[in-house]
This record gives sequence, C-alpha cells and structure tokens, in this order.
Amino acid sequence: MTHVSTHASEEQLHEPSLLRIAGFPYFLIAFIARLPFAMMVVGVLTVVVAARGSLSLGGLTSAAVGLGTACFGPLLGAAADRFGQRAVLVVLALANGAMLLLFTLVVYGTAPDGFVLLAAVGIGATAPQVAPLSRSRLVTIIGERMPESRRARTVSGTMAYESAADETVFVFGPFLVGILASAIAPWAPLVGAAVLTVLFVGAFALHPSGRHVSADRDAAGRAPSAVSDLFRPQLLIVVLGILGVGIFFGTMLTSLTSFMADRGAAEQAGLLYGVMGVGSAALALGVAWLPAAFSLRARWLVFSGILLAGTLLLGFVDSPGTMMVALGIMGIGIGPTLVTQYSFGAARSPRGRSATVMTMLGSGVVVGQSLGAAVAGEIAESVGTSAALVLPMVAAAIAFAAGVANWFLSREHPRRPSVKG
Repeated sequence: MTHVSTHASEEQLHEPSLLRIAGFPYFLIAFIARLPFAMMVVGVLTVVVAARGSLSLGGLTSAAVGLGTACFGPLLGAAADRFGQRAVLVVLALANGAMLLLFTLVVYGTAPDGFVLLAAVGIGATAPQVAPLSRSRLVTIIGERMPESRRARTVSGTMAYESAADETVFVFGPFLVGILASAIAPWAPLVGAAVLTVLFVGAFALHPSGRHVSADRDAAGRAPSAVSDLFRPQLLIVVLGILGVGIFFGTMLTSLTSFMADRGAAEQAGLLYGVMGVGSAALALGVAWLPAAFSLRARWLVFSGILLAGTLLLGFVDSPGTMMVALGIMGIGIGPTLVTQYSFGAARSPRGRSATVMTMLGSGVVVGQSLGAAVAGEIAESVGTSAALVLPMVAAAIAFAAGVANWFLSREHPRRPSVKG
C-alpha cells in the first residue's frame, strides 16, 4: 500500500503545474496588463473634474466608459473565441491607447461635452479586458493539458488567483491614478494608462499562450455550441450576480468618499477602501483551499450573505473606526463571492465560447462599477451621504438574491469547465 501511494505521489510531482505550463512571465505580464483597465474609470473621472470643473459630467463620463464596455466587451470576447486572442488583442492595444490619448485632447479642448462622452464610450468600447481573457486562456489550457483528476481544483485555484489579482489591481489602480495626478498633472494617469496598454497588453497578446485556441473550435473557427446557450438561465444568473458585485464596488467607493469628505478627509477614502481590498484579496486566495464538500452554490450563499451583513452595518457607522469594521466584514464576503461566480462561469461556458462568457462577466463588473459610481455620486451630492450608503446594501442584496436563485438552478456539482450543458 505504501509503495502504491508513494508511486502515486511521485507521479503527481512529475505532472506539470499550471505555473510551469504557462510560465512565470505570463502571470507577471497579465498582472501589469490589467492595470490600465483599473485606472480608466477613476482616471477619466479625475481628468474631467479637473479640466471641465463638473463632478456631474465626471460621473456621466465614467458611466459612458462602462456603457462602451457593456456594448462591446462580450462582442470582443466572441471575436477572441472566433479568431484567437492574439489578433484581437493587438488591435485593441493600439486602438485603446489611441482612444485614451484622444480623450485627453478632447477633454482639455473646446469641444462640447457631448464629444467628451462620445470619446469616453470609445475608451470603454476598445478596452482590452485582459482579466477575463486571461481566465479564458488558462481555463482552456487546464482543460486540454492537465490530467482530468486535477482540473477542478486547478480551475478553483486559478479563479482564486485571478480574482485576488483583480482585487489588488482595482485597489492599486486608483492609488496610482492619485499619485500620477498629484505628482504630474490630472492628464498623466490617462497618458500612463495608454503607454501601459500598448506595451503590456501588446506583450500579453504576443505571449506564446496567445496562440492557444480552444480545441472545441473547428478549422473554420466555428463553435460546437449555439449562441443561444449563452442565454441559459444558469449562466444569466451568474451575470446578474456579478453585476451586483460591480454595483457594490462603484457605490461603496463613492459613498465612502462622501462619508470621509463629510469629516474633512476625503483623501483618506482610498486608504479605508484598501482595508476591504486587502482582506478581500487574501480571502479570495484562500478559496482554493476550501473543502470540496463546501459546494460552489453554498459558497455563493454564505459569502454573499456575509457581504450583505457587512453592508447592513453601514446604517449604523458614525466614525472612520466603525466604518473600518464594516469594511473588514465586507472584505471577508466580497472576494470569495467573486471567485465563486467566476468558477460558475467557467463551469457553465458553452463549448468553444469561454472568452465570450468571461468577458460577459468582466463587463458585468465594470458596468456595475461605472453605473454604481455615477448614481451614488449623484445621490450623495443631491440627497446626502446617508442615502448614498444605502446603495451598497442594495447591491449586496442583488448578489445574495442571485445566489438564492442560483441554488435552485444548480446541480450539487456544476460541470467541469468547457463542457456544454
């Protein structure tokens, strides 16, 4: 018995890990390449307020970026599925870099506000969604190059890492925007984002893994699954749940900024927000070590329930200290919820349409964040901070309600990634 188990352990040691298959440079490039995406919404808001002197226009412009992503993100994912990621990403890296520079020129020029909004839509429409495309790329590699016995746990670990990377970037991105805007000028974050996009999204596109196209596609690039499979209730409920998470991100940061501004310390909002972000990233990584008996559908309910409980405390916060406690509890819930939703997305992707599904989910986060920030900013300004702090509760309730619906739509064990069903 000992000999057999030792032999099995040796085989596992010799089985290639995902890190070895993809290579460490891949993960470094993919991490930096998603930074511009995290800088866009806040960078646009910052430069519009500085150049045009209107917070209201800044909020609308941020929402316009989200609108562009909502309309074109899934289509770009479908193009990546059809033609491969490399060609699509090279075009997007150049187009998005150009749009960021064009937007900067328009906002500082004499063009009417309508042109500013149009240019913002262009930024969102050409945004290279590196995070969802990285998820799709890695899930495809796992499904085709790793032993079946290790796929489920590897996918779970990969989604945990990717979500932690997203959390880190979405905390660090606004921080970087603040540094560049303060040290150089309000336009510097968008110029910096343009440079990072061309260099690192280009490197992500040209990485050898970018040639990897799903084996589910035939020679003509057609998928074996129908487009209608993307609109099955089991997949749409995941999109709704992740939209709730995106709305939470947007409303929480904006209402937190208003909360701290009332106390004369608006610039400290990012630091407090980081408390939630750090805890969320750490817990997101920990999801990979949760026991298999703790099913995905149960995880969604439990962790979104913790998120909802944390937001309910917002009705009672009266100081930065109590706000920090509430944010800490929310951090426990938000990261694992996001990991679980992406795991469901991977498991329910119709065959040959992984990039499409992942960009649908990525767009859900960005659209929710943009709309949430715009609505929360308007309410905070016109009604007050207390009213704005209700919005994260609503967002968390959406994520939790979607989890309840998913419980009834799910089997006990969702199917493995890239399997149609």
